[in-house]
Amino acid sequence: MMTARPVAGSQFPDTEQDGAAGGVVAAELLANLQQAIRSVVRGKDDVIRLALVTLLARGHLLIEDVPGVGKTTLAHVLARSFNCAFQRIQFTSDMLPSDVIGVTVFSQQTQQFEFRPGPIFANVVLADEINRTTPKTQSALLEAMNEFQVTVENSTHPLPRPFMVIATQNPIEHHGTYPLPESQLDRFLMRLRVGYPDPASEKAILRRAVESDGLDQVRPVMAAEDVLEMQRSVRRVKVDDALVDYALALVEKTRRHSDLSLGVSPRGSMSFYRAAQALAMLEGRTYTIPDDFKRLVLPVLAHRCVVSARYTSTLKKSEQAEAILNEIVESTPVPL
Repeated sequence: MMTARPVAGSQFPDTEQDGAAGGVVAAELLANLQQAIRSVVRGKDDVIRLALVTLLARGHLLIEDVPGVGKTTLAHVLARSFNCAFQRIQFTSDMLPSDVIGVTVFSQQTQQFEFRPGPIFANVVLADEINRTTPKTQSALLEAMNEFQVTVENSTHPLPRPFMVIATQNPIEHHGTYPLPESQLDRFLMRLRVGYPDPASEKAILRRAVESDGLDQVRPVMAAEDVLEMQRSVRRVKVDDALVDYALALVEKTRRHSDLSLGVSPRGSMSFYRAAQALAMLEGRTYTIPDDFKRLVLPVLAHRCVVSARYTSTLKKSEQAEAILNEIVESTPVPL
């Protein structure tokens, strides 16, 4: 069984001289992390890789799909794969913002007001079925996701690091859901869909369910400090100027496209850039390539775009922005 191993910061690349050794250590830890998640989430290697890219890029993840395909399981196993504080929040229509961030109460013992932290004070926060609560409660996450802190009664409280929100939501067409506002969606680095498993993977899931609960078998393979060191290393991944121009050209076209009423924001551009660096690191490279950006266009940019009411298509609403983005990628020259 894989166990957590403490890794000092010196084992990660700080200079070109120790970069090779640090890269080997990071690659080994990431390979162990992927294997731990694959042992539970079967047949979804691409989804697992993108979830890890989100973690390495210091981002937040939105998993959207129909009920029962493993959204919550993916979030649980990712959180259990490294030693960290984990909290799960089941969002419902009657939740209040204080149920998420905490509340200030008067203590009879100290005769002073004291802040009692809510479940948002954890390294990994699972916001389960986030679109089943009201926009007022959804807004409690905005400051936390953007600034890694919360403000209650004019007092600011920093959140632990690393900090990641993994939210799940059912498609907006389902009953009892509230659409996430654009400001909330923009704070998620990626939006992923799990999808149904292939027959072989589903058979393995059924076999495992009979024998044991695979989630209980997951053990941490790295410490929280390891994740912080990897996140720092991602910043040192090189991005050529030509690739920066390519990424910005894709973003600019979303802002000028006639079928999009809202394009990608500057926050989205920064997320796109960091995600490409993280993907390169996950694949063992110290530099990015055009394919890094092309592979991330849909998961990073699609949920940040709003399709114009004039756009006509037989596709589902959630897939219309993706179709437009595919057209943009095909029409944008790739740097040599």
